[in-house]
Amino acid sequence: MNLIEKVEADLKAALKARDEETTSCLRLVKNALKNKEKDLQRPLGEDEALAVLKTLAKQRRESIEQFRKGGREDLAVAEERELGLIEAFLPAQMDEAAIAAILDQVFAEVQPQGAKDMGRVMKAAMARLGAAADGKLVNALVRQRL
Repeated sequence: MNLIEKVEADLKAALKARDEETTSCLRLVKNALKNKEKDLQRPLGEDEALAVLKTLAKQRRESIEQFRKGGREDLAVAEERELGLIEAFLPAQMDEAAIAAILDQVFAEVQPQGAKDMGRVMKAAMARLGAAADGKLVNALVRQRL
């Protein structure tokens, strides 16, 4: 079962269970996936669907941060629930040690000379890590090494 089919199946289950919060979030996810398909004018591949979900998760994280800064804990909690639902569809995230091991390989291959090679290192690292690692964390680890 691919990612889009899984979202649709979970949406049906949430509708049957009359779970309004889950239904609302899954409808948002489904619409985002359908909009991306319309933009590309073809069905989405798994990697493209994962990219859409990563974008939605990133938006939720940023919203949570902004709501907390603004003192709106109620909205932050609602966003956290949505983030949890979205992250359930994403592959498990790698920990720092696993990312560091892959970065060791990338640094050995790319052999960066300094901060000017940040783009090359990030491109190679994200190509290997894909959706299994948060880009922000990878970026922070690469900056530490450079």
